[in-house]
Amino acid sequence: MTFRDETATGRALAEFSLPDLPERISARELVRLRVREEVARYNAAPSPRFRGLVKPSDAEAELNGYRMRTARKLDWEKQADAAETAFARNGFLLLVGDRQIEDLDTEIDLIADPVVSFVRLIPLVGG
Repeated sequence: MTFRDETATGRALAEFSLPDLPERISARELVRLRVREEVARYNAAPSPRFRGLVKPSDAEAELNGYRMRTARKLDWEKQADAAETAFARNGFLLLVGDRQIEDLDTEIDLIADPVVSFVRLIPLVGG
């Protein structure tokens, strides 16, 4: 199963794979699993830059990531909760195959659709 970050035009920004996932999983579990994995990778070697789905508290947004005020370990559960909130507020799109997931309780068949794409939405400034 592959997690892919994409631009709104479909250009891949980053991707990583996780083996041994169940054949079916809810979108909520999938988002939380993705966040747990990216936080674990970051926590293994904390740095001034975090490339994850949602902004950690006290970080500043940069192009394709977040600048941390101090390199520190992150709490994956707080990040996962923030990701669920961001999804509910249209902070990112979740695409599976050729369909957009609109509800985190939707079941996803990972055998039929082994690539899940995340598209971060950036609010426009001004009007």
